[in-house]
Amino acid sequence: MDTQREEIISGYQRAYRELDGYLSNATPGQLRGLSTGTKWTNEELLLHMVFGYMVVRTLLPLVRIVSRLPHSWGKAFARALNAATLPFDVVNYWGSRAAALVYNRERLARKLERTIRALTLHLDQETPASLRRSMNFPTRWDPFFAPRMSLADVYAYPTLHFDFHARQLALDPQ
Repeated sequence: MDTQREEIISGYQRAYRELDGYLSNATPGQLRGLSTGTKWTNEELLLHMVFGYMVVRTLLPLVRIVSRLPHSWGKAFARALNAATLPFDVVNYWGSRAAALVYNRERLARKLERTIRALTLHLDQETPASLRRSMNFPTRWDPFFAPRMSLADVYAYPTLHFDFHARQLALDPQ
């Protein structure tokens, strides 16, 4: 396995350990408490952090498809998504709040574990050429979306997202 894949998988495993530590050490009251710098509770923010991994499973086939289209179509698609930033932000916020009711403290670590397992299996099957496939991204949707991202960048994205939001938790790290 090459270094890039090893780093991505290592990041996944570290994020899982950190999530497990937060969930194991936080009291129910701490999880219901507000995070720092967001409108989410700590538990809702943890769900949002896990959702970053879940969304990659949707982004992978999207990159495979859009990367085969003419470049101008991909740019237009990214511009259209950027234009829809406000509705995206609303759905992103309320979706995380609602999903935290289902993927609560008892289920969240298992969900991340299953998602990471699936992502790792997919990553192991990628060829160097497939990892270079790329498309334009809506940069207004997330600070870690670059104007153009390869499939390898998409695999690495959720750990960057996780680490950024971990700094917003009002929880003690394990």
